[in-house]
Amino acid sequence: MELYQLRSFVAVAEAGHVTRAAEKLHVSQPAVSAQIKALEEQLDLALFERTPGGMELTFAGQRLLADAQNVLATVQVLRNHARALTKEVAGKVSVGTLSDPNFTRVGEFLNATVERHPLLQVELHHEVSGAAFAKVRDGELDAGFYFGALAHPGVDGLRLRGIVYRVAAPAAWKKRVLDADWAAIAKLPWVITPPISTHHHLVRALFDKHRIEPTKVVEADQEFVIASLVVSGVGLSLIREELALEKEAAGEVCLWRDLRLDTDLWFIYRAERESDPVIRAMLDVLSDTWKLGAQAGAHAERTSDLPA
Repeated sequence: MELYQLRSFVAVAEAGHVTRAAEKLHVSQPAVSAQIKALEEQLDLALFERTPGGMELTFAGQRLLADAQNVLATVQVLRNHARALTKEVAGKVSVGTLSDPNFTRVGEFLNATVERHPLLQVELHHEVSGAAFAKVRDGELDAGFYFGALAHPGVDGLRLRGIVYRVAAPAAWKKRVLDADWAAIAKLPWVITPPISTHHHLVRALFDKHRIEPTKVVEADQEFVIASLVVSGVGLSLIREELALEKEAAGEVCLWRDLRLDTDLWFIYRAERESDPVIRAMLDVLSDTWKLGAQAGAHAERTSDLPA
């Protein structure tokens, strides 16, 4: 039994499809299929049922999946310990970033990382928040900045700070929205991000809580683009409080009610890599950059994004 066979087994089980598993593992589809077949022959068990929609675990496959995941996790711990013994953190790491580098302090983080770990090469990939989470979860990114709730047991993170969002409207709409109720607000155009974004989920949770549905929705995928569209009179949207207050002071937007929606900014990574020297190195840098102290060694506390 080979480790690559177990990796293919776990990847297909998680993806539910050989092609997607092959893409994740960066190998060919026939290679994954052959590895699954060889593993089934060695174990003398059928691990999957082939269906028109993909691959489904058999009862035996379900029972063995956790064991396979534990084996791979143990191997990863061994590798992490071996890397730690070399003392010098080196290699290449891919990190997902969000729309506002100043807000996430990416520049400070990168400068400190390069200074402390000159052999560590950091690649930054700009992502929508929800996409960053999915890519870290699936191993396409080593780590990433993310705002929202940590809802997957395979993803852990370091909480960097809380975020507050406000409902902002074009300044010219002040009389229209000043005394507007939820029904009236829903009739106005809204600017929101694509469904994969945490921003989108916050807006949807707000609508669902008050049992309303916006009449018209305009989609944009960047925080500053959204703010610009609100200023331009396109519609209302949730805007991060610091930015919303800045634009309100400049007379560019007005804020509807004293409504605040809370979420968190995280630096996330796969939970199995908690002891990876590269991840530990970045967490230590972030802890100092954000002045978090002992938090860098703590596991994430999973919270909800739904407003109270």
